[in-house]
Amino acid sequence: MSFCCGASMIGTKGTLKHYRTQVHNVPLLFCPVCHRVEVHYKVENEYEILAEYAHGDGASEIDFQDYVMEDEDTIYENCVNRENEDPLEVVQRQIDTSLDLLSIAKNIKDEKWESELKRRLAVMSKKRSKLKHNQPGRQS
Repeated sequence: MSFCCGASMIGTKGTLKHYRTQVHNVPLLFCPVCHRVEVHYKVENEYEILAEYAHGDGASEIDFQDYVMEDEDTIYENCVNRENEDPLEVVQRQIDTSLDLLSIAKNIKDEKWESELKRRLAVMSKKRSKLKHNQPGRQS
């Protein structure tokens, strides 16, 4: 699993810009708390090589999937959540995980970690409230 800010990162695909070249369908990891995005570590080397070659050839756009045939299930097998899941369920799992970690932080008396987790819980709680408000028929 990949973690950032005390939350597990979400597996997704997206477009990254490498100089003037846009590389589409790159497997990414996204942090739902701080919004950090990074190339999935299983394809990081392939991305760097492909992006450099595409830039060197002067390509303005390139599709990662056309050159790297990696099975999506294999890439994201270590991700707790994936982008195509229900966003409310993803946020709730993130909250549950953070609450578990908060309990550990309190037990070991790590005040700095505890404070960071409380901040992350506040961010995730606001996200959950927004999602509940935007989905008709959901109870709070």
